[in-house]
Amino acid sequence: MNISEDTLYSIGEVAHRTGLSVSAIRYYADEGLVHPTDATDGGHRLYDVDAIARLEFVRTLRDLETGLDQVRRVLAGTTSLRDILAEHLDVIEKRSKDIQAKRAVLRALVRQEGTAERANLLRKLVTMSDAERQRLVDDFLEDVSAGLPAETIERIRAAQPMLPADPAPEQLDAWVTLAELLRDDRFRAATRSYLHETYAEFPGSEMAKPHVQNFINSAGADLTPKLMAAHQAGFAADDAQVIALAAQMVEQLAQAFGVAADDDLRRRLADRYRDLDSTTLEALQDPEYNATEGRYLELVSIINDQPHPDAALLDSARREQSDGDGPSFRDLGQWLSAAILAAR
Repeated sequence: MNISEDTLYSIGEVAHRTGLSVSAIRYYADEGLVHPTDATDGGHRLYDVDAIARLEFVRTLRDLETGLDQVRRVLAGTTSLRDILAEHLDVIEKRSKDIQAKRAVLRALVRQEGTAERANLLRKLVTMSDAERQRLVDDFLEDVSAGLPAETIERIRAAQPMLPADPAPEQLDAWVTLAELLRDDRFRAATRSYLHETYAEFPGSEMAKPHVQNFINSAGADLTPKLMAAHQAGFAADDAQVIALAAQMVEQLAQAFGVAADDDLRRRLADRYRDLDSTTLEALQDPEYNATEGRYLELVSIINDQPHPDAALLDSARREQSDGDGPSFRDLGQWLSAAILAAR
């Protein structure tokens, strides 16, 4: 033995200090990674603090699943630690994406009865390229929106899923679910039917006409925020300024729909606004909507990591009273109804 035993540690002590097993320490020595510093007269291996530090470094790299050849290159100084870690990180990231993809497939198969054929299909959906995903979405939207008013088509096509390069598990799960639906003829038929009944037939078809859309995008876009601000500020429904705004809204609505701004129109508008909360809830909770357009929008919002487009409307429709967190459609609707009836 060439070095004093009080400066060296037995293999058992090294195992205790490093957390490695005795067999692992021997293996690393046999592989030429970390040789013992010396040995006792009886042939037992001894290690100094430098060797222990190298063993701890090897353990760290191995815990990161770094290959032995990569560890050997770092210890030999033929490559930098940074380059090896960057190389290994790339491998781990690719493996992580593969695991996420498998997870999404398994979750989808668990949710519904799984078959080998369906498993293969789901795997293809998960590994689609950006261009393939876009083609699937475009084909679906073109199919279900054919024959709808141009303004409606533009609004529907604005909500498109954009799966990020490194999606979270819930985003990938949502994409798998959506992709299956987009390929499902029954979902396509149901969505197409709902959209046409809602937007291509009366009253939706009337709302989509250019002159009505012009009102919504011009005068309506100007008057609505002013009325909302007046309500939020606590103005009474019979305040002169509020009545003037309500009268202006009635007049411009009448022009847009080509009807007279008379008591009958005011009464019908007042009735509609009085039930604003229940009407909104009924529309947003409609089973047919939630199974078609609403389901599509829900999954797109998860994939895009954005709030559901109906979330604010639903909150306002359910809110008992207006407060600092947002308006109550119940309060707002009754207030607008009273203002419209006062605007004579």
